[in-house]
Amino acid sequence: MDEIVKQAMSRWPNVPNCFGWLALDRRGQWRMRNEFAQQHGLSGDPIRHEALVAFITRNYTHDANGAWYFQNGPQRVFVSLMYAPWIARLHQGAFTTSTGKPFTPNACFADEHGNVVLAGQVDGVEGADGMQAALLHDHDLDAFSTMSDWHGEACGAALGVFHYNGQAIDIEPITEAEVPRRFGFVRTPAAA
Repeated sequence: MDEIVKQAMSRWPNVPNCFGWLALDRRGQWRMRNEFAQQHGLSGDPIRHEALVAFITRNYTHDANGAWYFQNGPQRVFVSLMYAPWIARLHQGAFTTSTGKPFTPNACFADEHGNVVLAGQVDGVEGADGMQAALLHDHDLDAFSTMSDWHGEACGAALGVFHYNGQAIDIEPITEAEVPRRFGFVRTPAAA
């Protein structure tokens, strides 16, 4: 977390939290959601200002309840997650998050919509049982498929096997609704 943010937090400890105005979409883009976007369930406008994106990324974290936010000075700006708190990118056989942090998967899932969810370690981030959920970016599905063997019509617990870094990781079924419960995060934080 930025030092200037820590100083602001100690100087103004009682600033109200902000909900609904910031979202992380399925491709790892931060989006600003005005009142119209919030009221109509729209994703909002992508944030393109590089310095602002870098600031959000450096100060992105979660609370004990699994609600993700970025610390904007003394204010917590809670993030509406369109799928998961992390979006994973696969490049030259290595994973990073859309925020640029190294990601090491050790479990793999596919949901009822064909989304690939990876569970593992995000460098420098703790989570429930040390596991973080990351949605695989849809542009990387082809690369993922070339590293996987699918069982096709076979019945059983595993849908296939993902071969990564010398490991054979079972691809297990999961429902989209189950992902937040399984990995301890809140998709849409709200004021208590």
